[in-house]
Amino acid sequence: MFDPLLAPLSRKILQPLARYLVSRQVSANQVTLAGFAVGMLALPALALGWFGLALLCILLNRLADGLDGAVARQTQTTDAGGYLDIVLDFIFYSAVPFGFLLYDPAQFGIAAGLLMLTFMGTGATFLAFASIAAKHAIDNPGYSNKALHYMGGLTEGFETILAFVAFCLWPQHFTVLALTFAGLCWLTALTRLWAGYRTLRELPKRHSEQSP
Repeated sequence: MFDPLLAPLSRKILQPLARYLVSRQVSANQVTLAGFAVGMLALPALALGWFGLALLCILLNRLADGLDGAVARQTQTTDAGGYLDIVLDFIFYSAVPFGFLLYDPAQFGIAAGLLMLTFMGTGATFLAFASIAAKHAIDNPGYSNKALHYMGGLTEGFETILAFVAFCLWPQHFTVLALTFAGLCWLTALTRLWAGYRTLRELPKRHSEQSP
C-alpha cells in the first residue's frame, strides 16, 4: 500500500551505496544472491529461537532487495535480473513463517501454515496478472522501474517487512500477528483477483474500440 510512496525515498537513500558497489564491480545479481543467502539464514535462526539474529537477517535481506535494483539502475536493468529477484523474494517470504513452524509446531503450526498458503494467494494473483499484462503491454505507472507488472494492494513489500519485524520482536504473539496479517493478505489477493479479472475481461472491448 505504501510502496509507491516510499520507493522514491528509498532509491535516493540507497543511491550512494549502490554507486560504491558499482565502483567495486559488484553486479545487481550478486547483490540479489547475497541478500537471499543472508535472508535464508533467518530460517534456522527462527527454528532455534534466535529471534534477534533472525530479525537482522530479514532486515539485511530487505536492504539487499532494494539495493540490487539501485545497482541495476546505475548499470543495466535486465529481465533476467528482475526474474531472479522476484523468484527469490517469494521463496524468502515463505521461509519466515516456516521458521516459526519449525520452532514450535504445536503452537505456531496452524498460523504459519495458513500464512504460507496466503502467500500463495498473493503471489499467484500477482504473477499470473504480470505475465498477461506483459503480453498486452498494460501500463504500470506506479511501478515503472520494476521488471514485472506490479499490482498494488493492501499488503505489499513494506507491510510484509513490518509484519516480519513484529513476528521477531514479539514471537510470543506470533499466532495472533500471523493470523491478522494473513487476513489482510487475503484481502489483497481477492482485490487483485477481481481487479485483474475485470481488467483482462475489458481488453477485447478496448481493442475493438481502438481498431479502425
